[in-house]
Amino acid sequence: MPRFTPFDFGVSRVMASFHQDWIYDGDTAADVVAKHLAESVDEEALAVRRDARVLGNLPSPTLEVLWDAGAQYMPSFRLLGGGAEWTRTVVGLCDERLSANGDVRPLTGADTEDGVACLDMVVAEIEAARFLEPEVRAALTDCARRCTPDVAFRVLLRAIRCAPHASLSSEQYVRLEAVGSALRYGEFLVDFVRYLVEQ
Repeated sequence: MPRFTPFDFGVSRVMASFHQDWIYDGDTAADVVAKHLAESVDEEALAVRRDARVLGNLPSPTLEVLWDAGAQYMPSFRLLGGGAEWTRTVVGLCDERLSANGDVRPLTGADTEDGVACLDMVVAEIEAARFLEPEVRAALTDCARRCTPDVAFRVLLRAIRCAPHASLSSEQYVRLEAVGSALRYGEFLVDFVRYLVEQ
């Protein structure tokens, strides 16, 4: 059974909401996330909550590095109470959204996989992304080891897309696709970094 969407999902999808014009989607960062959740299917809200909960295993500074790396324009963490507080805010927004809908069925099948079997592959791809700052690679590696390889890989893809000097070799992209396939992602999740493959 495939994932509930062929596209990005969970916290990495929320990160995509924070672009240069995010303020047009809400007065605050929490408003932007609430709007995303309100417009999403139950599975997306469950996926965001699952990701944000597991990210709670990381210290606040590491979370700030990850949110900054995966977003084009993240609001100041001074305004958000720090990385840990912001991540807890996201969990709370998911809880509100899900409780408002009443009878929400839990995630099933591929949507419950955390990618533990792919840990070494994910860490290798984090290390291969040498255009990312060392602190970003270190935070992603911590995420893969202390959270789940699944969430770390999706945030890696977001970070690749947001990195100013990113480029991928054909071999790198093939490996990224192989990891995405092992994680049972839909056809468009890894595909959104294909344009960075060197011609």
